[in-house]
Amino acid sequence: MRGSILWKGKAVCSFLLLLVLAASCTAPRSVINSGKVTAPGKFKAGVNFGGNIATEPIGQLDDIAKATVDAISKKDSVYYDGEIETATKALLAYALDPVGPTFDFYIRYGVVPRLDVGYKYASGVHVFDTQYQFMGPTGTPENPGVGDWYGSVGLQYAGQSSDWIDNLFLDKLQPVLQFTAKRKDITVPIIFSKSFGPEEEKGSIAFGAVYNHTFIKYGFEPGRLFERAGAEVDRVSSIMEENSFGSYGLFANARIGFKYVYLVPAITIYYQDYGSYKLLKNTTHSFSGMTFIPSLGIQASFGRGR
Repeated sequence: MRGSILWKGKAVCSFLLLLVLAASCTAPRSVINSGKVTAPGKFKAGVNFGGNIATEPIGQLDDIAKATVDAISKKDSVYYDGEIETATKALLAYALDPVGPTFDFYIRYGVVPRLDVGYKYASGVHVFDTQYQFMGPTGTPENPGVGDWYGSVGLQYAGQSSDWIDNLFLDKLQPVLQFTAKRKDITVPIIFSKSFGPEEEKGSIAFGAVYNHTFIKYGFEPGRLFERAGAEVDRVSSIMEENSFGSYGLFANARIGFKYVYLVPAITIYYQDYGSYKLLKNTTHSFSGMTFIPSLGIQASFGRGR
């Protein structure tokens, strides 16, 4: 019984934590496309609502209390201790995989048969991608080809900085820690889909695998953080580091509708070993965990094509 109560309490804390992070930027790594690319001259546009739920940053943020942050931020001088070390881990973990709700809107255009391009604005992040269809017909519901299975490969690029820190309760530690981070993500999904009706006239169901590689540059430039060395007091040295890591995932999505307007539910799941990272005072810490990205969107198709 006691274990059940503790588990429920932790779950409630995690839920409240997600509410605190409600305005955060999140890594745009969900896969909502089918294996069929946009027909030449046609457009697809849509919006998605979802969430980025990553186990590692949730666990790290759960280790530091808001009251502790408030107390530290009110001090003129702060000395390095276990609480400061926990805060640095939490900030870095969140930069590696920002947790919170997601919102994006996007548009795609068919360039030539079997190739389209897209732009997405995802929670403050600009995303560019292209997709090549290597399997299946390239017609339209009005002029269908033969077959109802599709396959394609995509390439997506996104970049973001640590502006999201202003939305965390840890922002009060910025005068002390001066944390910054910039990341770039390259995502490569392999997508297979089955059409409902000719050329996805009534929608589709899709699934596949996805690889994401993240390049991150981060640093701490502590302005009011000190350490004691015997009778002496020294300022903690700043650091600036770079690292990268790969994420491996599976996904499934569906398009449910008719001809021009579709409902798009999707789920993408990643596992990543983020690697080992240098922190203040020459300490290091390793991070790893799962990320779940559910979403629900609406998509519309339009354009005359060619």
